[in-house]
This record gives sequence, structure tokens and C-alpha cells, in this order.
Amino acid sequence: MTVTELEHAEKCMQKQWHDLVMAEWQGNALEVLEQMYDAYILLAEEYNRCLEAYQQEHQSRCNSTPHGAKNTRLLTAFLQNP
Repeated sequence: MTVTELEHAEKCMQKQWHDLVMAEWQGNALEVLEQMYDAYILLAEEYNRCLEAYQQEHQSRCNSTPHGAKNTRLLTAFLQNP
């Protein structure tokens, strides 16, 4: 899962919510609003799956870095930018 894929899922979810709010504001039928809400829930669930996958991948990458190397990079960065 890339950041781009995660951002795309988030944008789709946000657009659906915006469209739902606008549809309600314009007085669309309840049935239409319910369908739009159901679509929003599916997109929110997809976003949550993407976020979880991204976090797991990111965490596994962080965990695969040897602690000594990680600590050395942190110390080097700190010493270079006091």
C-alpha cells in the first residue's frame, strides 16, 4: 500500500460524503440519500482497510531495520542538526 493509494481512498471517501451532503441540501429523495450513504460507508470501510494495510507495512519496515543502525542514524542526524 502506497501513500498515493491511501490518499486516493481518502479522497474518494471525502468526495462521496461531500456529494451526500450536497444531495441532502438539494432535497433529493430519501432513497437516493440512503444509497449514497451506503456507498459512503463502503468507501469508509475501504479507506480503513487501506490505512490498516499501510500502517502494517510501514511498521514492518520499521521493525526490519536493525535497532543499532536506526539508533546510529538518529544520533548522526541529531549531531548534524543540534
